[in-house]
Amino acid sequence: MASDDKVSIWVDADGCPVVKLAINIAQKKGYPVRVVKNHAVVLTDDYAEIITVDISRDAADFYIVNHMGIGDIVITQDYGLAAMALSKQGKVINQNGRLITKDNIDFILDQRHLSRLAREQKGKSTKFKKRSKLNDEAFITAFENLLDI
Repeated sequence: MASDDKVSIWVDADGCPVVKLAINIAQKKGYPVRVVKNHAVVLTDDYAEIITVDISRDAADFYIVNHMGIGDIVITQDYGLAAMALSKQGKVINQNGRLITKDNIDFILDQRHLSRLAREQKGKSTKFKKRSKLNDEAFITAFENLLDI
């Protein structure tokens, strides 16, 4: 685990829409939170430890993987980071409350690869749907359940 004996929550803040939700939930349950962001993201919080890394590709991901401990929880929408965190025996949840596990990561990575190939062939980029209250509710429920395990 991280420096203390309690599980830490790591938030990959670059592009993460649930940073504040995650901090609030973790604080209520007494979990330490470490938010990792690049210097282009402006974020402050009185409870969470905010860690700023350079803006290079995957800097936040590598920081998290190099500093997390066994059993720590990583919140990310980056499936490459998810795979690395799982290899370090972490638990992973995405911004929509989907638990990413050793049982589903290969499928998720395959889908990501196939989607990228399809976009490249069609010359189109993905248009993300606007985040809804239902997305936030799904995240809150799944994250609280994960912390209660």
